[in-house]
Amino acid sequence: MEYKVFNPDYLVNITDGDAATMEEIVGIFRSQIPEFITEMNNLFGSGKYYELGLLAHKAKGSVTVMGMEQTAVMLKEFELNAKAGEQKEKYAGYISKFEEDASTVLAEIDDYLSKKV
Repeated sequence: MEYKVFNPDYLVNITDGDAATMEEIVGIFRSQIPEFITEMNNLFGSGKYYELGLLAHKAKGSVTVMGMEQTAVMLKEFELNAKAGEQKEKYAGYISKFEEDASTVLAEIDDYLSKKV
C-alpha cells in the first residue's frame, strides 16, 4: 500500500520502532480524531473562531506525530486564519479536509502496523 497521508518515519523515530509504543500512540491519536472533528464543527457552528484556531493548533501537534506533513501545514494555515477571524469561507473546507485526511491516515496506519506485527 502506498501511503498518501501517513509518513511513519517520525513515529518510528520517537518510539525507536517499538511496536507496542506505536500502538499506544496510535490509540491515543485514534481517540482524539472524533473529538477534534466534533469540537471543530461545534466551534465553527457557534462562531468561536479564536477557539477554533487553538483547536487547529492542538490537532496540528497530533497529526505531526503521524507524519501528516501536508495536513499539519493546512492546520497551521487554519489556525492562523481562525485566530485572526480571517478567510472564514475556508473554515468548512479545512474541517472537511482534516476529516478526510484523518480517515485516510487511520487506514494507512492500520496497514503499516499490521505489517509490523
